[in-house]
Amino acid sequence: IDGKKVGKELTEKPKFILSVLLLWNFGLLIVDHIHFQYNGFLFGLMLLSIARLFQKRHMEGAFLFAVLLHFKHIYLYVAPAYGVYLLRSYCFTANKPDGSIRWKSFSFVRLISLGLVVFLVSALSLGPFLALPSIFCLWFKPQGPRGFLRCLTLCALSSFMFGWHVHEKAILLAILPMSLLSVGKAGDASIFLILTTTGHYSLFPLLFTAPELPIKILLMLLFTIYSISSLKTLFRKEKPLFNWMETFYLLGLGPLEVCCEFVFPFTSWKVKYPFIPLLLT
Repeated sequence: IDGKKVGKELTEKPKFILSVLLLWNFGLLIVDHIHFQYNGFLFGLMLLSIARLFQKRHMEGAFLFAVLLHFKHIYLYVAPAYGVYLLRSYCFTANKPDGSIRWKSFSFVRLISLGLVVFLVSALSLGPFLALPSIFCLWFKPQGPRGFLRCLTLCALSSFMFGWHVHEKAILLAILPMSLLSVGKAGDASIFLILTTTGHYSLFPLLFTAPELPIKILLMLLFTIYSISSLKTLFRKEKPLFNWMETFYLLGLGPLEVCCEFVFPFTSWKVKYPFIPLLLT
């Protein structure tokens, strides 16, 4: 009887109820474990930053939220609430008796401290992208619009390769500008063809239904064949656009597609390891 009473008292406590509401949140369960993302730990960071604000540990709360923003930009939606609250509750150190702002209590030091926290997190997160050698070349050795275009392409590629939350379609940020360079020099044409072929193939998982299969294969073949043949014609007096390793690599996409779309679905691994085709792609 005592055990039942203790159990009932436990389950009726606000802390227990809140734990269930958070840990067994239906929306979070289906999004993280079916849609297969990582929202759980991101919301964990948000809740932890909120907890720090409740504990009046404002700097820690600001730091955690700044980190969160650089993990996923969707949290910008709630950034105004953080900004106004921290400005009002941390940068102003006192209120009038009626609860209104005591303007003379504004602490410039606290404002600078908050700004420094946000700046340091941003510098750590974005610094590697701002320090890619192409940026320095663009400043110290400008080469006109073409130099800018190369820098733009390299920025897009570095963010695509090293960014945390990157969608497959982000590769188009590099492919399309590179298209403008591809008709200028044979070397650029070679890079463009490798980039566009592999980049476009990486978009295949976005179209995953059976009726879409022949459409995506046909459209990619048409575009790829035209791209290669037209640029080969344009630079026919130059050296070959691909060496043997690059040719072997690009041709390997064919067997990979056959394996993913026509072989793997009929194996016993389909149920146990459904992510393998996406991983290989």
